[in-house]
Amino acid sequence: MGRAEMKIIQTELSVSRKEYVTPHYIRIYLTGDGVSEIADTTIGVNNKILIPPVGLDKVYFPEFDYDKGQWKPMDNSIRPIVRTYTHRGIDLRRNEIWIDFVAHGDEGPASAWAIGSKPGDVLGVLMKAGKTELFPQANNYLLVGDATALPVLGAILESLPASAKGTCIIEVHGPEDVQKLYTQADIDFIWLHNDAPQEGSLLVDLVKIRSLPQSERFAYVAAEFSTVREIRNYLRKDLGWKREELYAYSYWKIGISEDKSANERRQESEEVNS
Repeated sequence: MGRAEMKIIQTELSVSRKEYVTPHYIRIYLTGDGVSEIADTTIGVNNKILIPPVGLDKVYFPEFDYDKGQWKPMDNSIRPIVRTYTHRGIDLRRNEIWIDFVAHGDEGPASAWAIGSKPGDVLGVLMKAGKTELFPQANNYLLVGDATALPVLGAILESLPASAKGTCIIEVHGPEDVQKLYTQADIDFIWLHNDAPQEGSLLVDLVKIRSLPQSERFAYVAAEFSTVREIRNYLRKDLGWKREELYAYSYWKIGISEDKSANERRQESEEVNS
């Protein structure tokens, strides 16, 4: 799709309120004129959030130089921190969207921003306009993710028809972080507890011992880079799942910030899903 055909939503929103869904999960409610534009997108799709530098109450959006095929340089004093997130819900009556953040301390800029955010704080949102398909129709689903995947997995679960069946495996910090997720489908929920995700995940081992569907199936896997890669390899190479039966996406990589690992994670995603 060319640039003339693609509409990008670019809006500055402000915090209206926030709540701790669980001890390690913060829901930030955002309001602003751009909420009405976001209403025509699909809940659960990725977007970019832009966090302004400390002390700045305005978001300066990057500009793309189409002639040079690169982003125009920005001064460090105004350059926002950019991270990939998912808008979890929208309420046009209150003119709000909400984005969920994993509260894993202040080592990550997005987590630190969410923990310290207060009403009136601004956040930039960049995303493609229009609807998109989160997942294809199937009879049997395998949904796998860590805490970072809860927004997209929650959106998928809410969209599944009552006729669907499947398994949803989610890894969170501890029992206190287990959430109530809603679905009409016949889903077997498995919650794993891991208070040290930076040291590795339990997801791979559990997927490998599960009895998985043999046909009319689809898997959505979203977690740390190496975890996603290993599950992908197991499903595709060991079990023979077809490309169209699996979507895999890594939100982060152990020991490396999102911006520094972006290219590697993007290449892996393109290899998996193309």
